[in-house]
Amino acid sequence: MPEKKSRVVVKVGTSTLAYTGGGINFRELDALTRVLADMMNMGIQVVLVTSGAIGVGMGKLGMTARPRDTTGKQAAATVGQCELMYLYDKMFSDYGCVIGQLLITKGDVEDPERHRNLVNVFDRLFQYQVLPIINENDAVAVDEIVYGDNDSLSAIVASLIRADKLIILTDIEGLYDGNPKTNPQAKLIPQVGKITPELSLLAETSGSDLGTGGMVTKLQAAKIAVKAGIDTYVINGRPVENIYRVLEGRPTGTWFLAEKSDV
Repeated sequence: MPEKKSRVVVKVGTSTLAYTGGGINFRELDALTRVLADMMNMGIQVVLVTSGAIGVGMGKLGMTARPRDTTGKQAAATVGQCELMYLYDKMFSDYGCVIGQLLITKGDVEDPERHRNLVNVFDRLFQYQVLPIINENDAVAVDEIVYGDNDSLSAIVASLIRADKLIILTDIEGLYDGNPKTNPQAKLIPQVGKITPELSLLAETSGSDLGTGGMVTKLQAAKIAVKAGIDTYVINGRPVENIYRVLEGRPTGTWFLAEKSDV
């Protein structure tokens, strides 16, 4: 039986992909694709969970404010998803990496038959050495936000594919014991062995500016992933090369330790 390859899910959010004004940060996007393609060359099976479709669609449609209604967001997502995948395909191709797109809804995960089909598709994509790019299917989702801002979705995907690591990129170093943007004395929490109610309270004050979920949804994602036995890392996505530090076992961000199975 062939040796199981390492599987890593990387979640990237708006704070890494875009400037504060909403424009795409091509330098960071190119760096992300280079690092992930390099990981594929190392023999790692990589999945990218990406945000940004609605934001990119807003730019293409000339919108100056994010739509408030569900239909408006869905319409922006349909336009933005095309542009986002075009950019990913172009940039990953420059590094010799083949990508595929999966748009997921809650029903795909919760319905047993669709769940099995989804797992089988991931396995076949890995066999073909394809890097799957995942987003929530905003265009058809009935609920405006099904899994959050893709943080929880990344943990669900990591559980589905039995990943070894989940790496969530954000715009601060990790989870702090206070808000580092208002409290210069706030300290980074480098390692979390158990997610407690006290940590949940800290997450409410230690957050990201650009993402819609901030640190709260990242902690929720960590809960899902560590329960499934997956080491989870919340790290600064700038520079995106911080991912290498995780892979090399060097301290970076906040490491949520996977729960050990009793079996």
